[in-house]
Amino acid sequence: MNKFGKWVVNIGKWNIWHQRKQALFAMIVTLSMVATIMLSFPLNAQTPPVRSLATELRGVWLTNIDSDVLFERDRLKKSLQRLSELNFNTVYPTVWNWGYTLYPSKVAAKATGRSLDPTPGLQGRDMLKEVVDEGHKQGLTVIPWFEFGFMAPADSQLAKLHPQWLTNRSNGTRIVKEGTHDRVWLSPFRPDVQQFMQDLIVEIVKNYNIDGIQFDDHFGLPSELGYDAYTVALYRKEHGGRAPSRDFKDPEWVAWRANKITDYMKRVFTAIKAAKKDCIVSVAPNPQRFSYDFFLADWQKWERLGLVEDLVLQIYRDDLSVFISELEYPEVKAARSHIPVSIGILSGLKGRSIPMQQIQTQVQKVRDRNFAGVSFFFYETLWNMSKEKPLDRQTSFGQMFPTRTAYPNLLTGWKP
Repeated sequence: MNKFGKWVVNIGKWNIWHQRKQALFAMIVTLSMVATIMLSFPLNAQTPPVRSLATELRGVWLTNIDSDVLFERDRLKKSLQRLSELNFNTVYPTVWNWGYTLYPSKVAAKATGRSLDPTPGLQGRDMLKEVVDEGHKQGLTVIPWFEFGFMAPADSQLAKLHPQWLTNRSNGTRIVKEGTHDRVWLSPFRPDVQQFMQDLIVEIVKNYNIDGIQFDDHFGLPSELGYDAYTVALYRKEHGGRAPSRDFKDPEWVAWRANKITDYMKRVFTAIKAAKKDCIVSVAPNPQRFSYDFFLADWQKWERLGLVEDLVLQIYRDDLSVFISELEYPEVKAARSHIPVSIGILSGLKGRSIPMQQIQTQVQKVRDRNFAGVSFFFYETLWNMSKEKPLDRQTSFGQMFPTRTAYPNLLTGWKP
């Protein structure tokens, strides 16, 4: 009876083992079938792995136009903290706008009678020092941006106190419309204007622990301008008394002015490096054809001459095919061969919300081509000024930048 009981028990154990073996075999077959089916899907239907990057520019411009991020200390601090939490690594705070500096400036005080933009939220503060201190604390690279360049409001103290600094069209008019605003332009060819701008730049480089300084197309001049008395006299002196063409698009007249601006860029670059040799010189222009033809800003030549150490090309396009085509131009590829080239992407404007889907797609196209990174214009439209929910957009940026990366710095060994 005992033997029979043991036999029954052993039979039962064998049945359990056999059933488990069958179940395991069935599970293996099922997993194999699932794997076969998954692998039969097209690659673009599968979730791509997260790209691992050692360096990638993840920047954002901080401006005082349609944005109040700079106008209150705690708001600025929290904004920088949030950008760091979402793994951004670079900020470009505007420091020269509306004919004023946004930091206390002795150079501006001498030229305009005011050392600081009169906006109430900036009084009693040094906004730039706050950005540098808190930005660095949060691991952010801080590169002040000379947003207005040689441009100024027509009714600014700068324009009123120095009318001789202004340039004009061939018919004598000066006003250039920017949206609804009346602008005037300082002549980048005058030595006194050049010295004023250089002094503003060097003042920042010497007095603040910044990582770089940035210029854009406004460091040029609208090509319809340049007919002021000083510039015409200078042109005549170099052309045997001949006056410049009244056609502002004349290739020789365009090239002469663009080359003069390039010469000034050399001088500014040298002055920056003399003040702080590890200060990155960054330029954020439009595509070359637009910059050269409309703003006499020949950034392709600047880059070839070694005057640009960080290029952030503004490609604010909704049409994806146009956006992609701008990434493929020869001058862009040439620049990428030896300096970090990133792409400026429009995240929105006041009254113009850009869908997160478009932003994500453009970022991916930039990454697919191994650019150095992306920067967004501008902070307020990342999530505060959008038709989409702020939290949803922040979540999307978090997914886009899941891990921290370093700013691609040419001076610390960045390689193409």
